[in-house]
Amino acid sequence: MQKVTAIISTYNEAHNIVAALESVNWADEVIVVDSFSTDNTVELAKKSGARVLQREYKYPASQKNWTIPQATHEWIFLLDADERVGEDLKKEVQAVLAQKEVKDKAFWIKRRNFFMNAEIKYSGWQGDKVVRLFKRDDCRYEDVSVHEEILCDGSIGVLKSKLIHYTFKDVFHYLDKWDRYTTMSGKDRAERGEKPNLFHFVIKPAFRFFQDYFLKLGFLDGMTGFIICSLSSMSVFMRSLKVKQFNQSKK
Repeated sequence: MQKVTAIISTYNEAHNIVAALESVNWADEVIVVDSFSTDNTVELAKKSGARVLQREYKYPASQKNWTIPQATHEWIFLLDADERVGEDLKKEVQAVLAQKEVKDKAFWIKRRNFFMNAEIKYSGWQGDKVVRLFKRDDCRYEDVSVHEEILCDGSIGVLKSKLIHYTFKDVFHYLDKWDRYTTMSGKDRAERGEKPNLFHFVIKPAFRFFQDYFLKLGFLDGMTGFIICSLSSMSVFMRSLKVKQFNQSKK
């Protein structure tokens, strides 16, 4: 069987790190890249047997691309601290690595997402998938601040089993991440020359809610679906507002 390195990025993930590490204890090497946590994340990671590296956090793609070349093994399984690998996904990954020749250089993995203690099956999240199993020397993340995707020098396959994703521990955690991501996305868009107008502030947020709640069946997720779709709509508005602010600060 080909060997694999699991990589987990952390910052103050003491509430998550032990369970995340347990879910990849089948990997041949586990690296935790920590952004100088102020809780006991590092202590817990070391106690679990992980190899811990520390680096100042800039943005997700930068952190991942810095860590990937430091993996000992050719195959990488990348995990966020709020994700878990179930038994079915573990066995499927092991079956891939047991092949003498793997034609694909990377694999998409779908996710089961949980928010406010409920599994979200609709609300625009039903198509959620990420590339998390890939070959170290053939893949890198595109260098953008948010919503980075894998750039792969080869074909990308799809695994059948899903990754479990506990998106946010509470709404305060969501809003904290929401603020950071709309800021980074707003900065990227401002640098690309976007100039928000009434369309960006009114039509786009309204359509985002309509799309996620009605077209993508968010109403079937109940009150939690309504909350998610409302927050997604608000994020579109807030991102445009931050683009406008960044544009004004350049004058």
